[in-house]
Amino acid sequence: MRIGIISDTHDNLDAVREAVKIFRKKKVGLVLHLGDIISPFTLRFFKDEGINRLIAVYGNNCGDRLYLKRVADYLGYSIYEWPYNLNINGVSIVMIHGVGTLSRELAETFAKTKNYDVVLYGHTHVPDIRNYEDALIVNPGEACGYLTGRRTVVIFDISKKEAELEEF
Repeated sequence: MRIGIISDTHDNLDAVREAVKIFRKKKVGLVLHLGDIISPFTLRFFKDEGINRLIAVYGNNCGDRLYLKRVADYLGYSIYEWPYNLNINGVSIVMIHGVGTLSRELAETFAKTKNYDVVLYGHTHVPDIRNYEDALIVNPGEACGYLTGRRTVVIFDISKKEAELEEF
């Protein structure tokens, strides 16, 4: 199974459209969003573009969390406070957004616990794919392209535990 990993869309619908094209091309079965969706209309846009399975965590810029939750529920999506733990095909994953300049260190702290095979984080807008301790740490960077000028997502092959950065 392939999983699309995205973060920091910041309501950039053009970027979401292009990211979804990559997810479809790579035959992604699930999208994990690591925060800063921002508005409920962006969740609706994911659905309109054909994403049927999406799990997200809130980011620091997600304002109306209650309404985001209602829309996510209505669309058949899930959105949670972070850290959010999930297990997919025996692979333990933690999803976080991040906090300021400590986001990278926070991801490493989760990896050091040895409780997770994969630690996913966002917030920094900078891609990060590396093995740390016994975990794979993945930050897909920013989908919106606002801070770095790069729009990136990650395709994660769960059976191989391999992550590939895609720029668009």
